[in-house]
Amino acid sequence: MLLFEAQTLSTDGSEELLSVSHLTGVGPRSEKNVTMTEAESLEGYRVVEQGDLVINTMWAWMGALGVARHAGIVSPAYGVYRPRPAAPFEPRFFDYLYRSTEYVMEMTRISRGIWSSRLRLYPEVFLRMAVPVPPLEEQRAIADYLDRETARIDTLIEEQQRLIVMLRERREAVIGAAFLDAQAQQPLKRVVRDVTVGIVVQPSRWYVEDGVPALRGLNINRGSVSTRDLVYISAEGDAANPKSRLNGGDVVVVRTGQAGAAAKVPESLDGANAIDILIIRPGTGTDADFLVWYLNSPVAASHIDEGSVGALQGHFNVGALRELPFPTISLDSQRRIAIDLDTKVSAIDALIAETERFIELSRERRAALITAAVTGQIDVRGAV
Repeated sequence: MLLFEAQTLSTDGSEELLSVSHLTGVGPRSEKNVTMTEAESLEGYRVVEQGDLVINTMWAWMGALGVARHAGIVSPAYGVYRPRPAAPFEPRFFDYLYRSTEYVMEMTRISRGIWSSRLRLYPEVFLRMAVPVPPLEEQRAIADYLDRETARIDTLIEEQQRLIVMLRERREAVIGAAFLDAQAQQPLKRVVRDVTVGIVVQPSRWYVEDGVPALRGLNINRGSVSTRDLVYISAEGDAANPKSRLNGGDVVVVRTGQAGAAAKVPESLDGANAIDILIIRPGTGTDADFLVWYLNSPVAASHIDEGSVGALQGHFNVGALRELPFPTISLDSQRRIAIDLDTKVSAIDALIAETERFIELSRERRAALITAAVTGQIDVRGAV
């Protein structure tokens, strides 16, 4: 057997606390963005030596494991496995192997639990899992090859991620520039037919399995409406709340959380109702698409932030929306600006989507390369 379970516990918890991630493996907690609260005392935590394999027992199915490059301590709920004396064990090779797609899938298969999110990988089961153990020199050659190749892929991914940041900044700049010349402004309530709010008092009393669809804040993205996680209210509830009934072409705005995010109601949701969101009925003098672009712009965002209340989650109320400064320009100019933004921003969004797809494919190639190398599907001898 290649490994054994190491069960040494810290006597005072003074060692460096390590964290285990499915993304970055094992490393000092201080170097990772960990949001979980640290225990008051680390006494009794498991001691980890450099080169030990550490597994988050409950998250092995996600790949939350790796070979430690630093000594330290981890939660007593984790598994710590140490190579047997004189065992042919190159830490880098086995870090790649155990975190490869094929072996994470195998660990998922042999884990035990009722729900997939609560699977546990028990030591006695893990230690029986068969893994390839090539000669030490071959392990090192494979690890060297994967170090080089994954570094190249990681560099490429980082470059593409920086490109996405630049494209998103460009996107915001294009939207903001469209409204810079609109010096004359007046309150929104003067240029639209109505500004109102969805059902706010005990909307859940109207919920049914199948009825009138009702939009909530989580259905609204900047510029689009999602029907995912849509709820339904009864015909009685819809009849009792006619002022929040939606028409195709209305503009809906998030009140809480992503306050100010706006989208136009599609014709497919004409007649739907609304729950705890703001509703703008544009009328004849305001273009709905222009209104959505404006509300989602950096220019409007600054006003929305000023009009929102709440320290943790901004809450944008109907009164503040009615008073929101709105550009005083002709309907034809509104339509021209909306069409121009549709064209320019769509082109940027297409580049972002293409870049994100490239990153996804690069990650898939990285995972496939690791699996192929550690399982002997490719010969890395002489690879440069």
